[in-house]
Amino acid sequence: NFQSAVVFPSKISTEQQSLMLVKRLLAVAVSCITYLRGIFPESAYGTRYMDDLCVKILREDKNCPGSTQLVKWMLGCYDALQKKYLRMIVLAVYTHPDDPQTITECYHFKFKYTDNGPLLDFSSKNKRNDSTITCADTKKASILLIRKIYILMQNLSPLPNDVCLTMKLFYYDEVTPSDYQPPGFKEGECEGMIFEGEPMYLNVGEVPTPFHMLKVKVTTEQQRMENVDKSILKHGETNMPLQMLRVDRDDPEEENQDMNEDPVLDNKVEDRNNVNISEAQ
Repeated sequence: NFQSAVVFPSKISTEQQSLMLVKRLLAVAVSCITYLRGIFPESAYGTRYMDDLCVKILREDKNCPGSTQLVKWMLGCYDALQKKYLRMIVLAVYTHPDDPQTITECYHFKFKYTDNGPLLDFSSKNKRNDSTITCADTKKASILLIRKIYILMQNLSPLPNDVCLTMKLFYYDEVTPSDYQPPGFKEGECEGMIFEGEPMYLNVGEVPTPFHMLKVKVTTEQQRMENVDKSILKHGETNMPLQMLRVDRDDPEEENQDMNEDPVLDNKVEDRNNVNISEAQ
């Protein structure tokens, strides 16, 4: 029923409550992206509500093996997130089935952790005192993030026909067992991804809870942005503009986000041969 579909808890006082909210937001974000980019058919989605916002949620559909596979990948992400191993999810779209390293669109969900619980990527200038984050703050930011994803995805030029999806997971190697692989994943290579075309980097938004911070980024072909009215991306916002930046120079960690380099090995790992990476099966 409607009440069971509402994402927001009445309070977020424990790590488990916060973790559940982050899992749901991740599911909503991935579902919105794949739905509005036309990657799976209508039958692969159910309808749910986030407060008064109607959203599509990906589900296992026997007539759509791809959606079933992505649902399994998401469960693998949850496993790594719950164990506090996960550093970043990269969901990538590519056009050549034999070349998944050359991508045409990419979505990053990046995680950091505290003693209290996981934090999804945030830059130093945006750090907030945990005690100041209320449930109302989280709810407002969550709705804003999903609305911004909807607006952006609806206004980007279409993807090429017959695209493929892949997902890579990156870990904090100092805490992750070297043989760890979540369900649906296998050991991956540590080479970077090559972007096909001229990339545009978008910092879409962030959601704080007392235990987490979620930050979503999108990299797309610059030509797909040509028809986007920049004003609609900032509609209803005051302090969280959608930044269309090649590199955010205020955040040193963003210096390595050029897709032509290696956007995923940015935690200053000294020996890259030992980096723990999983790729989707």
